[in-house]
Amino acid sequence: MTRESEMTFNGESVRQDFKEFEELFNGVESFMGYLPNAYLSMAERPALLSAFSGLAASVFQSEGIDIQTKQLIALASSLASGCKYCQAHTSHGAERAGVENEKIVEILNYVESTKYSDKEKAILDLSFAAGKTPNQSAKRHFDNLHQHFSKKEITDIVSVIALFGFLNRWNDTMGTVLEDVPENFVENQLKPLGWS
Repeated sequence: MTRESEMTFNGESVRQDFKEFEELFNGVESFMGYLPNAYLSMAERPALLSAFSGLAASVFQSEGIDIQTKQLIALASSLASGCKYCQAHTSHGAERAGVENEKIVEILNYVESTKYSDKEKAILDLSFAAGKTPNQSAKRHFDNLHQHFSKKEITDIVSVIALFGFLNRWNDTMGTVLEDVPENFVENQLKPLGWS
């Protein structure tokens, strides 16, 4: 059975149906390397897509945390939530941001890994805990983060987790079909390294 046959909601819209968003779609495509199908399903409600796009831009354009770390936060949160669509997107996004594939594959073993710094481990502790349902974040996560980051930086970290909380729920509920670019990245770059 293919993922497409398991979809909860099979939106049949195509990019050409939403010409008013062409500038936005071009910007997303240049950042991600493709246009996510999630944008097409959100475009059915133009105000929703506009609001989401503004939030996503604010989260990713904030300069408190670098883009590589933001992608790792998004990946950890998506792994914790179980959203395969977002896991493929965020692992591909991490690679595009400059994270080595070996480091991406090692994220589930980050606690013991030498590829992750203490700062990154503190971030991932919170990202994995907060990505679960029910949320398992605790004061100790923030105590640890405060050893490495300012309040503004911690707010940036949580904003990535929260953004992907929405995306994980949206895409898992909608059963969004994975695009070729992230699917090929996972199949050809990560699976040979042991990714499952």
